[in-house]
Amino acid sequence: MIASRTIGIDPGTARMGWGIVEETGGTVSLVDCGVLTTPAGVSQASRLLQLYNDLCSLIARYHPAAAAIEELFFGKNVNTALNVGQARGIALLAFAQAGIPVHEYKPLQVKQALAGYGGADKRQVQEMVRLTLRLPTIPRPDDAADAVAVAICHTYAAPMLRRIGEGR
Repeated sequence: MIASRTIGIDPGTARMGWGIVEETGGTVSLVDCGVLTTPAGVSQASRLLQLYNDLCSLIARYHPAAAAIEELFFGKNVNTALNVGQARGIALLAFAQAGIPVHEYKPLQVKQALAGYGGADKRQVQEMVRLTLRLPTIPRPDDAADAVAVAICHTYAAPMLRRIGEGR
């Protein structure tokens, strides 16, 4: 059976969550997950460069076939939204340069895919990540668990996306 590997990204400049899942014969398993961090007090440009380099290293190490990234959710803090948007841009660039197709998902879509309910809270989604992957505990830290959830969401959506693409 052919395995399909997806990297999920929970974007941020101080902390960028990442998670890699693999689907083989209808079973999803966790390959690895973690958080890319950047030091406080350095320029935004330096933070973005570090994130880009670290993400390129993950791509080279794990060779994902697809990337899934959470769409930007606008809150009240415009500066935070701009910084997260810049981190998303770095991730999109790294995947595009590597030739990896990128799929973007709204937080509502991730919640629906994992918990079956768009109003699920963070804890419910994380518990579904644990159950789906048959893990003894929820992946930590939260940013990594969120990235794994995005990767699982894409793994569930990928067969339908392929069928839609084949119909064109």
